[in-house]
Parts: sequence; C-alpha cells; structure tokens
Amino acid sequence: MQVTRLSTGIDKLDELLAGGIPEGFFVALTGMPGTGKTIACLHYIWAGLRDGERCIYVTTEESRESIIRQAEQFNMHFEEAMEDGDLIIIDALMREHEDEWSLQDVSVEEMLKKIIEAKKRLGRDTRRLVIDSMSAFWLRAPVKAREHSYFVKRILSKWHFTIYATSQYAITTGSAFGWGIEHVADGIIHFKKRVIRGVLRRYLIIEKMRQTPHDLRAWEIEIVNGKGLVLTKPLARRMEDEVLPEKVMQRIRRILEEEYEEV
Repeated sequence: MQVTRLSTGIDKLDELLAGGIPEGFFVALTGMPGTGKTIACLHYIWAGLRDGERCIYVTTEESRESIIRQAEQFNMHFEEAMEDGDLIIIDALMREHEDEWSLQDVSVEEMLKKIIEAKKRLGRDTRRLVIDSMSAFWLRAPVKAREHSYFVKRILSKWHFTIYATSQYAITTGSAFGWGIEHVADGIIHFKKRVIRGVLRRYLIIEKMRQTPHDLRAWEIEIVNGKGLVLTKPLARRMEDEVLPEKVMQRIRRILEEEYEEV
C-alpha cells in the first residue's frame, strides 16, 4: 500500500524521509531552544500554503506577530496568507480578549477547542497543523506531559491532521520536560547544537519515523537569511562516537587487572 506523504518544505529533509511525512502522523520536533525547531515548522506550513492548502499554526511561546516576522525573514508570506483566509495563527501567549484566535486560558482543552473551530472555518481539507510548543501546557506539571500528549493526539487524529508538535529540552540538562511527547509520536526529529572550535553548530537527526526507510545520520544544518533552514552535510564522525561508554571501559580495565594479578 502506497503511503501519502506531505512535504516538510525542506528538500533535503524530504529526501531523507523517502519523500516527506506520512499523512496523518503526529511528529515531535524536540530539542533545546535555538536549534531550529520553529523554522522547520515555518517551512512545513509554507509548503502547504504554496500548494494551495489551508493551514493552522498554534504559537505558545511567541506572539503571532513574531511568527509572521520570522516567516517573512525567510520569504514566507504568512500575513498575506492570513489576509487571504488560508492561514489561522492561534496565539496562546498574548491573550488579546478582542482577538478571536487568542487563547484566554493556556490549557490543552482550550487549545483543542480553538483548533477545531479553526478547522471548521478553513474547511475539511485543512490538514497541516503546527503546535509550537507543547511544553507550555505542562510547565507547572511536567508529570502530565505524557497524558496531555496522548489526549491531544487522540482528539486531533479524528480531525485528520498531520501534526508538527515541538517540545523544548532544558538548556541546563539537555533533557525533555516531562518525557511525554516522544512516547506518543509517530515520528521524532531531534534538533541539537554544540560548539565546535568556538563556533555554534546546529544539526538534526531523524530518530523515528514509522512506515519510512529514513536516513540514520546526523545532519549539520544552517539557518540562512532569506531562505530558511538548510541541511548541508552529514555530521563528521567524532572519536566519542567510536569509543565505548566509560562504565564499559572501566569494567574492561578491572577484568584485565584481575587477570594480570592472577598471572
């Protein structure tokens, strides 16, 4: 059975995913702040808009205006799409009472209600949805992350969305807030960063994508003004990638020392 795929809006990423995201999937974009997750979301929505689709974008950590400005920086005309009735950006940050598409209560239930209203407004063929980010809904209760993620996926699957949902990782620990979204995701694209010779480098790796013979390498990425997110090359192999974990090395050394003492 042939799988229908939606373009990510990034040509090289589509290639690594055998053509794109399988329709109906819930895809988690995870990683620390500043790694390129939001820009990947902009690409995904813009790919749909260019193909004549209508789309929904939920922003929880930036204002609607900030998302529009970022998109324009990469020649993605979100404001024009909104004026044409092809895009609804649901703003969970600013909470403007007079704004129909602002959340007054930052809760999963309120967000789902607005998404469904937006789908009804745009039409049944609306299938691209971004939630950027899900982490805002469990800041006070990280233990709720898995429960909330499952609830969102279960409800929205009935509305035939193909979803990008971002999840922030903590700067201090590099770990997810709550470890929830990965458990329910059909696909995981992990965005990372590190400093090499004093220069910040960003890269991504497709950790999971069901029904897809995807690439397993880490790819270095660049954020190019006027163009967006570009995959440049597979990340160079490091010594750390070849060396066994320290605990394993310690165990091997102990065994060798014990054998030496017996001789």
